[in-house]
Amino acid sequence: MSDTDTAPEDLGAPQSFLVLADGTPVYDRAGDKAGTVAHVLADDRDEIFQGLVLDTPQGHRYAPAAQIDGLFEHGVIVAVPAAQLPEPAENAAADDDSLTDGLRRAWRWLVEPK
Repeated sequence: MSDTDTAPEDLGAPQSFLVLADGTPVYDRAGDKAGTVAHVLADDRDEIFQGLVLDTPQGHRYAPAAQIDGLFEHGVIVAVPAAQLPEPAENAAADDDSLTDGLRRAWRWLVEPK
């Protein structure tokens, strides 16, 4: 495939969030490139996947686990275009407490020294 803005036909085998690399390409359901994985958010103690911080053309966005359609060797599929994903924020508020928590955790990861 020569077009780098669309998903390849084969993204490889499904994989765990535990081995998902930063920089992995992210595509929406239509196959358009949404960005790349900047960070995997998970509960390290219980190894529960919570979502992804994405680096997109619109800036960083948070994709909660419920919006992830698949994690594969060569890419991730999200349910919506990147522009429809929320931006991480310190004072995030959402109808869903887990989304609010994820947005705040994503924001903390972005502002903490690496």
